[in-house]
Amino acid sequence: MAPLRIASIPGDGIGPEVVSATIQVLQQLSKTLGTFEIDFTHVPWGTDYYKKNGRYIPDDALTTLRQFDAVLFGAVGAPDVPDHVSLWGLLLAIRGPLQLYANVRPVRTFPGTKSPLDTAKKGIDWMLVRENSEGEYSGQGGRSHVGQQWEAATEVAMFTRVGIERIIRFAFETAQSRPKKQLTVVTKSNSMRNGMVLWDEIAASVAKEFPDVTWDKMLVDAMTVRMVMKPQSLDTIVGTNLHMDILSDLAAALAGSIGIAPSSNLDPTRKNPSMFEPVHGSAFDITGKGIANPVGTFWSAAEMLSWLGEKDASNKLLVCIEEVCAAGFVTADLGGSCNTQQVVDAVCAEIQKLGT
Repeated sequence: MAPLRIASIPGDGIGPEVVSATIQVLQQLSKTLGTFEIDFTHVPWGTDYYKKNGRYIPDDALTTLRQFDAVLFGAVGAPDVPDHVSLWGLLLAIRGPLQLYANVRPVRTFPGTKSPLDTAKKGIDWMLVRENSEGEYSGQGGRSHVGQQWEAATEVAMFTRVGIERIIRFAFETAQSRPKKQLTVVTKSNSMRNGMVLWDEIAASVAKEFPDVTWDKMLVDAMTVRMVMKPQSLDTIVGTNLHMDILSDLAAALAGSIGIAPSSNLDPTRKNPSMFEPVHGSAFDITGKGIANPVGTFWSAAEMLSWLGEKDASNKLLVCIEEVCAAGFVTADLGGSCNTQQVVDAVCAEIQKLGT
């Protein structure tokens, strides 16, 4: 049995804490089930690396990552480094070149959480698909006449037919795999008459390949209202890099907590290793206190196992996490009193029951 080879990039803030917690849980799962082996290799990229070397990743970073089956990522960002420097230096320097073009974020009301919406009486269960390589995050644009009254800055939103078509098709396939077989395409084509109109045209074209999927289109501003007022009318949602970056955080909050939200940065062609990370970020205010919520990283790891073919292990891990949260073994952000290690210990204990 060849072990799963995972590159661990803890990064900054609470990243090292939640990644360490997740490695403990995955090692316990491997030991208890005996159906897979998993090896982690620590990769020390982050702000400390940047301060020592003047860059976040070395020249051979992509070659290094391609040696692994997947990447488990913590967080990036530090109070004394501008956010655009850290983000473009590490996370976007991996996502783009490795063509991790599908960012997938399952969002649902998890045991131990409660949606703040009165309209979500049955909770929330959505699958958000974010285009992860184009749009406003493509790196096109610049600044001129810096420091002058007439200084100008442009951020060019790049949309290509191949980029749109592949994410729309991925979203339809995702919707097709879910019970409701329903997809909502988020756009803004009333005012963005080029790139967003191309989105609309391609969505309508690809939809013909999926006659069993019911689909509709929403302008992004109207979508925020629908998410709040009619959450049960939604299932799978796809949109641009910028739009879904914003909407996915809103979705996690509406489901109950961004602290448990997972994400997958996927290369659906499987030519490159995919990367899995919690949504919550660096959380400088609680770094080093041992109280970070590791559930978002646990859930991301479950998604990683599923992507790597260990679906049974993934499902069992998720059930164990749900049992622990339902029993009240949660951190302060979910209204509990547990620290990070207590949550780890509780999940490991639940996993050990699988072997009895």
